[in-house]
Amino acid sequence: MSTTADPLAALAALPGVADSVDAVRQAVDRVYGHRVMRRRSNEVTSEAALRGARGSAALAGADWALEEVRRRSDFGSEGEPRTVGAALRLTAEAGQLLSVWRQSPLRVLARLHLVAVGGTEAADAVGRPRLAGEPVDEPLIELELPDAEEVAGRLDGLARLLIAGSEAPALVAAAVVHGELLALRPFGSRNGLVARAAERIVLVGSGLDPKSICPAEVGHAELGGAAYVEALEGYASGTPEGMSAWIAHCGRAVVLGARESTAVCEALQRGAA
Repeated sequence: MSTTADPLAALAALPGVADSVDAVRQAVDRVYGHRVMRRRSNEVTSEAALRGARGSAALAGADWALEEVRRRSDFGSEGEPRTVGAALRLTAEAGQLLSVWRQSPLRVLARLHLVAVGGTEAADAVGRPRLAGEPVDEPLIELELPDAEEVAGRLDGLARLLIAGSEAPALVAAAVVHGELLALRPFGSRNGLVARAAERIVLVGSGLDPKSICPAEVGHAELGGAAYVEALEGYASGTPEGMSAWIAHCGRAVVLGARESTAVCEALQRGAA
């Protein structure tokens, strides 16, 4: 990233990023302006949370139909049920951590990992960045794994950047948080779920999506794992073109999430949801 005083603002100035920011703002404004939001916004928020969790779990290898997620309760079982359960818990937890995020992003990341793991890993490995030699289980992401020292340094730099604040649009900050966590994979497992939950926190906490009704996770899943990985490779390259492409990808995901909630609003209006 740029070494300017506000590196996020520098990323916002990259070619094509302003178009992505505008598209996101228009999509978000459209769903917030829907007449259903005036009286049934809590229902839309709840449905967006469920659909966002389903999308995040799909990218983590548990691609269940929405109705399957809705009806199941056995999320403690090994394999896919546990992944879906982790995504659901993270989505519920994210909204409770906004005030802490502004003061200590690293504390929130530790909490998110604890929630995602849900007591399935050794206690001394939960909620802290991995140590030298510790393995990482993240099947979708095959980028070269940074060593523990680099992870610690970059996490600290990310936290300081977020606490300092930026003039950059929320989309840019959310994309950087998401991309950095995926590139670093700081925990032994569940990094993708944690990264997508952190992206949600930034989008909500920034005021772009205060009611959390534009689930980017839905869009990431709809765009597909291959496109997700390709865009992430662009971020990891650090080139202006790669960074811009990743931000644009995250922007498309938010737009698709907003479109999903617009469809929910339409269904509620018809009495069909």
